[in-house]
This record gives sequence, structure tokens and C-alpha cells, in this order.
Amino acid sequence: MRSRFVLLLALALAAAARPAFAQKRLVLIDQDGAGPADTNQMAMIALLRSPQTDVLGITIVTGDGWRNEEVLHTLRMLEIIGRTDVPVVPGADGPLVRTQSETRVDMQTHGLAAWLGAWGSDGHAKPSPNPSLPEGMPRGKPLTDDAAHFLIRQIRQHPGQVTVYAAGPLTNIALALSIDPAIAAMTRGIVIMGASLNPQTDDPEFAMDPRHEFNFWFDPEAAHIVLRAGWPRIDVTTVDVSIKAKFTDEMFAGISKSPGAAAKYIAAYAKDRSYLWDELTACAWLDPSIITKRNDVYLDVDLSRGPSYGHTLTWGDKDKPATGVGLVHAQMDLDLAKFRKMFVDLMTR
Repeated sequence: MRSRFVLLLALALAAAARPAFAQKRLVLIDQDGAGPADTNQMAMIALLRSPQTDVLGITIVTGDGWRNEEVLHTLRMLEIIGRTDVPVVPGADGPLVRTQSETRVDMQTHGLAAWLGAWGSDGHAKPSPNPSLPEGMPRGKPLTDDAAHFLIRQIRQHPGQVTVYAAGPLTNIALALSIDPAIAAMTRGIVIMGASLNPQTDDPEFAMDPRHEFNFWFDPEAAHIVLRAGWPRIDVTTVDVSIKAKFTDEMFAGISKSPGAAAKYIAAYAKDRSYLWDELTACAWLDPSIITKRNDVYLDVDLSRGPSYGHTLTWGDKDKPATGVGLVHAQMDLDLAKFRKMFVDLMTR
């Protein structure tokens, strides 16, 4: 009897000594899931494979690609890595206000945007009625639900526990807030891939237009709604820090050597090895020490029609407008070696 008591006491002490991150952190992924094996899919893999997280679901929004095709890419990715337990929910198929046709007209006056996502290089692209996926079509199906109500339901079922990870245009989240504004305050916060402050780069996309960032630009009204909601905390992975984190040939080679399903998927389909936009957002939430510099600024999006429509707006505490702009923690620099190691480890573990 005494030995059993000692064993139980030892187990209790071991449990008490576990670090805080041993408890699963609940996260809702809201993503434009273009694929295969691009920044959208690899970021989701990072969150899905982390031992820290419990992914409650993935809501999909048109952004880098069209929603319906993104849903298929995401379902197939989940099958490949063995995570078909995670529900996928279709969301908005376009922005709240900005339209494809209007944007084409605007670009004739203001100049061609560097990246139009689903709308194609010239703004004329349409969704394919019968898409063909290089990684193969999924067997699974998405939920017969809509993203906004799914987000609301999950947050209300886990009050004070959920972080919203938002790495695409913010349309789904804005729609959820429009239905139920109280949900923002019921979360642990939101992490966003978005905004551009003053990136130091010779990449002409950002050097010539330093306040332009695709996710905010694609749906400025949605970003405006989300940034002004009552989140306990807002962390934003900016262009400024993202362009410091490229997917190098060395990283790709390291991942490609792994026999794991996720690594094989990346080795086969990761053709565009550019900036690790969404992957950095995911990893910085998993381990905030990756970020070495933050600027606390009041952040919004320009809604005036013209060349600056969708541009990032920022203020300090002394000069911010009295219109309810929100304070965000804007990520500006990182421990690059630490991030690269973490990302490769997550893809190969």
C-alpha cells in the first residue's frame, strides 16, 4: 500500500512540474489554403504537427487562390499527413466590398498590383469548375457549415482558451464579428499575417510600395473590422519581418531527406521557395522568442478609394485618432537561425 502511495505521489509531482506549454493550446486556423505545399499549406502543417497545439478546425477564405480549390488542397494535405480528424470549413469566396472587376479598372489608373492572388496576374482569372490537383484529389469532404458560424461556435464552446490564427484575407473573421461581436473578447487573442510598415528591401514589390500588403489589400474592410474588435491581444507578422525569412535551398534539402509524409509532400510539391510568410506567423505564435523586435503601434487600413486603398496605416500613442483604432504588436525582426531550425524540425519530426 505504501509503495502505491509513493508511486501516486511521484506521478502527481511529475505532473505539477511539467512546463506550461505541455498543455495543449487551442487554435482556430483561418487560411487561404492555396497549394500544394506553398506558404499556406506549410504553415498549417507547422501548427498541426506541433506537440503544443490542438487545432479545432480550419476555415478557408479566397485569397491566394479560390476558396473551393483551396478547400480541396487542404483536405488532401490533411490526408497526406494523417490529420483527417481536423474539420475543414468553406468560408467567403471574395472580399466584403472590393470586387475583381472594379480592381481591374482601378489598376488602369493606379498601376498593376504585384500580386492579385486568385484573380490572376491580370485580374481576369476565374475559378475552375473542375480543378485538377497535382497531389491528387481528396477523398474527404468539408463540413456542411459556413466559416463564420463555425468560428463563433468554437470560440463560445471554449471561452478564454482559443487563439485565432489568421494568415489570409480577414473576410471570414470579419463576418463572424459582424454576427457576434462579443467573440473577440472571448479568445486569448488573434495572430495575423498582414500589414507592411517600412520594409527594408530591394524587392521592388515592397521597395516601391512599402505600405502595400496583399491580405489587407485584398479585403481592406474586413481588416478594418478585425483590427478594431476587442481582442485581448493582436500580434501581426508584418512584411517587414517576413521578407527576412526565405525558404532556402538548404532548408528544402534538409526537409527532403526526411522519410516523413509531410516532408515527402513538401519535397514533391514545394516549387515556389520564396518568403516564409505564414510559416513565420505560425512559428512565432508557437515560440514568441523567435521574434526579437516588436513595435507596439495603433494599426488600421486605408479605406479611401484611390491608390492607397488597402494600405497599412499606423500611429503612435500620442498621434492616434480618437476613432477606436487598436493597439497591435507588430513583429519587425527575428532570430533567423532559430526560426529556420524550428520550421525544419516541425516539417521532419
